[in-house]
Amino acid sequence: MENLPPRMKAVLLKGNGGFEQLEYRDDVPVPVPAAQEVLIRVGAAGVNNTDINTRTAWYSKSVTEGTTESAGVGGYATARTEDSGWTGAVPSFPRIQGADACGQIVAVGAAIDPNRIGERVLIEPVFRAPLGWAPYRAIYFGSECDGAFAQYTKAPSVHAHKIASDLSDAELASFPCAYSAAENMLTRARLGPGELVLITGASGGVGSAAVQLAKRRGANVLAIASAAKASLVASLGAERVIARDADLFSEIGQESIDVVIDVVGGPQFPQLLQALHRGGRYAVAGAIGGPTVELDLRTLYLKDLSLLGCTILEPEVFRNLVGYIERGEIKPIVASTHPLRAIVDAQREFLTKRHTGKIVLLPEG
Repeated sequence: MENLPPRMKAVLLKGNGGFEQLEYRDDVPVPVPAAQEVLIRVGAAGVNNTDINTRTAWYSKSVTEGTTESAGVGGYATARTEDSGWTGAVPSFPRIQGADACGQIVAVGAAIDPNRIGERVLIEPVFRAPLGWAPYRAIYFGSECDGAFAQYTKAPSVHAHKIASDLSDAELASFPCAYSAAENMLTRARLGPGELVLITGASGGVGSAAVQLAKRRGANVLAIASAAKASLVASLGAERVIARDADLFSEIGQESIDVVIDVVGGPQFPQLLQALHRGGRYAVAGAIGGPTVELDLRTLYLKDLSLLGCTILEPEVFRNLVGYIERGEIKPIVASTHPLRAIVDAQREFLTKRHTGKIVLLPEG
């Protein structure tokens, strides 16, 4: 076991609001693992929508607009703190965020085999074990407990997955949150070989992951992305890339799609349902285009559609994801890296939405 310092560098989220709520510190106590936990030296940590949505209180039902660059910088004027957590509860501040992490186990709790020390791990970001694996109940890493925007973090041992890979820490840190969210949607939607799937937001972290993972399942992939990013999305496995501002009906018609994987929501939602075959499945895990949508219930019940909200991971999802990585069946997409102290620069870049893939933070030694 390495000689651990008593203090570490970390970014603290002090409350809801703009960038002023992020504070880089070098005097944060190193966490101590409980009996069933492991302590991990963080190698890299990815930036996610969840980090920004929690800071800006976008999850509050008082916010009805989509995620925007200006609100990501300064917060939402209408947001309420009392329901601003992703579970609808009041967040606890200060909080170390960061749901995407790759690192190495450096210490273990009293109930964990010390042979785990030295393992390289990916942290499953949705912790179900602390709540007894209750259906659709979980603690989210970096939201209800401290996360990976630090030199060290802790996690339940069962959610720290050993991984054998030649990929860099930054590359591995691009996987946990985005790829598990995408794989969870595909799992819930039961996407199978030969089916036609439409993926929105296909150049973002979750969308680009969904393209690769859907292709891996043998599905035929249609993707929606900006024209500037179409060639990259096509290189990931999309057979056709539809411009983000195109009229969906004129491009693909109605009742032509088996499954929709949506992270955008917003005004296009009615067209997405119309595009589905009868008996089609719609899975959603984001609403960057707007959380409030128009739904004609006749479309839903007369077409026998299934609408699937996807947040809590199915038990097999992350374990399967680690296997895909180890076998080289999916590849990381890292847009850029930043030192941890430059988290504001990293989030500014993230908010422009001009990147493809993941933006990753690297803790300083």
